[in-house]
Amino acid sequence: MLQGVFALFHDAFYRFVRVENPPELAANLEELCQNAGVLGTILVAQEGINGMLCGTDPQLQQVREALEGDVRFANLMYKRSTCPAQVFERLRVRLKAEIVPLGIAGVDATRFKGVDVAPQQWRELIGHDDVILIDNRNSFEFTLGHFKGAINPGVDNFRDFAEYIEQHLPQWEDKTIAMYCTGGIRCEKTSAWLASRGIEILQLEGGILHYFQQMEHAEEDYDGTCFVFDARQELDTHCNTTKTPRPLEFEGTVSKFLWRGMEPETV
Repeated sequence: MLQGVFALFHDAFYRFVRVENPPELAANLEELCQNAGVLGTILVAQEGINGMLCGTDPQLQQVREALEGDVRFANLMYKRSTCPAQVFERLRVRLKAEIVPLGIAGVDATRFKGVDVAPQQWRELIGHDDVILIDNRNSFEFTLGHFKGAINPGVDNFRDFAEYIEQHLPQWEDKTIAMYCTGGIRCEKTSAWLASRGIEILQLEGGILHYFQQMEHAEEDYDGTCFVFDARQELDTHCNTTKTPRPLEFEGTVSKFLWRGMEPETV
């Protein structure tokens, strides 16, 4: 019983929804998380919220129940994974212009959206020859792991992804375009931009982490690990913390985005 109480978990969640008063929401969320005793980051903008929190099950449940009581955030999808230790150093609730920046002004993800594909259907979808499968993450994330047969756009920042898509759209006119990312938020922002132009995009519901949670033998479809933006850095296809040795081509870099993309907040 005690083990279940004191075990630590990571909840990742987001929702695109119109927020009329972001400062007020941010203040309420900060108070809620402080009272619950969780650590992590929540981004708040007029277009919604994007959160990553770490705590015990009762602590995280306290946050979930409060969010469930707000009609804007009822029935959120939470991607939960285990943590060997606390993976954040502090609680940060930040106001932003966007909860994820595509780099194109005026994209309304509260109004437009691509077509969600559940993990069970995704496995079948990506086996079709007429499907263009795109990894909607940064290049270092693709290097760590990706769905088999996926295209690496080779971008270092999500803001550069739209340019890659724009350049290649004419080549894909007769193809089905499917894309995925870690938890779904980057795909949802991209698909909103394209859907507003009448271009249909299929996206993996809940992203890679949801796929790992829902599908047995995910390693049959996915090579390597999934990068996560906390001290764990990498999860295997069973959502367990793991580490990939640094490839030789990344040795000697002085960037803070070293090899896995960020320095851990804790060891």
